[in-house]
Order: sequence, then structure tokens, then C-alpha cells
Amino acid sequence: HVPMFKNPTFHRGLEVELTDAIIKEIQRTTPWKVASDSVAETSLGGTITDVSMRRLSSNRDSGLAQELAVSITVDFDWIDIRTGKTLASRRSFSASETFVPTKPVGERLEVGEHAAVQQLARDIVAELRSGW
Repeated sequence: HVPMFKNPTFHRGLEVELTDAIIKEIQRTTPWKVASDSVAETSLGGTITDVSMRRLSSNRDSGLAQELAVSITVDFDWIDIRTGKTLASRRSFSASETFVPTKPVGERLEVGEHAAVQQLARDIVAELRSGW
């Protein structure tokens, strides 16, 4: 079972995108099935704790950011519902991806966020597989 991740940050909608990406990654790369909480044997829950950006490069003439990195940080716990045992637990687990907001590329922040969410989902599921 993968309940909706919590998101107390100001970046609304990332919790939906991250939860969906994790479910798809589990179904795509593992033999496990995602089920409702009433029949599931384990539960993976978490919280988005931080979303931040940092400048990677600047235009020499204008000083404007040419390339930015967006980082998403989460805390998550994977619990065996039957026994209550924690199978995996991580704090300050993060992934970063870059995007180019300047012209001619002109990528929006959402491009970087989407790429970071996808990377985070792959990394979280890889953590689950390594702990299993």
C-alpha cells in the first residue's frame, strides 16, 4: 500500500506526482503489487520535507541564472503491516535534477520538479529492493 505522501511545503501537487511515480516504479521494476490498505502486507508512507533550488550557472553578461537544480527531500518509512516491523526508514532522502529557464530553452520550474520526482521515485524503490 502506498498512501499519499504528505506535503507541508508550498510546492503543491508534488505529493500526488511523487506518490503516483512511486506506484508506477514499483509496478514496473519489482514483482510486488500495490494494493489497498485493507489487503496489503506492507505500507510505504512519507513526507516531502523540502523543495529547494540552487543556481548552477549564470550568464556572464546579465548575471541571470542559466541552469538551476531543483532538489526534493523526503522522509519515508516502509512498514510490515502484519508485524509492525520497519523494513526501511530514511530521513533527508533527496534527489536533484537540472533545468534551463533561460532562452532559447526556457524550461519551466515544473520540468525540473518532474525530473526530480521521477529520479526520487526510482531511488526510493531501489532502496526498498535493497532492503528486501
